[in-house]
Amino acid sequence: MRKRVFPVVLLSVLVPVIMAFETAGTAIASTPPSSAGQTARRDDALGPLVDLVAQRLETADIVASAKFGTSSPIDDPAREKVVLDNAASMATQQGLDPEPTRRVFSDQIQANKVVQYGLFSVWTSHPDEAPTTRADLNRIRPTLDRITVDLVHQLAATQKTRSGQNCDSELRSARRRVERAHDFDTLHTDALARALTSVCG
Repeated sequence: MRKRVFPVVLLSVLVPVIMAFETAGTAIASTPPSSAGQTARRDDALGPLVDLVAQRLETADIVASAKFGTSSPIDDPAREKVVLDNAASMATQQGLDPEPTRRVFSDQIQANKVVQYGLFSVWTSHPDEAPTTRADLNRIRPTLDRITVDLVHQLAATQKTRSGQNCDSELRSARRRVERAHDFDTLHTDALARALTSVCG
């Protein structure tokens, strides 16, 4: 079964579920935690990194539901700068070059927008599928912040693999496994590819 846009009837309970996941240290995912957490094989060095990218991407559905029908824009340069600056600072602390890390996180932001714009288009064309309640972005951001920390750690842990000549093929393999584990539809699959643009190199 493919990943689908959050049903309207579930939106009213979505935020409490997110908070429960945070308390348990579990990422937001469309698949059960045990499945998403086992996405990477032992010989799959990039699997954990790609899985974190997928987890972050899934929050785009919730962010879109919070913004749709409001004056809140999808593009938020001030917030984006905070995310990029924080990621660059953490990268420096981990011994990473901050500029490549900044590019990776810029890709996350752009991929998140791909999903948001895609959902806005669906909901505008099919109002009956639009959310009827809105998530609180202030309650979602701690999850994004946690993923940011974990993602920087994974960037540091995979430096050798990401700079190797086999990175592109290993990344493609990891991406396919993560797409299946998270049951992504075409919109989220395309966005995941966008989010991984700067991982290798």
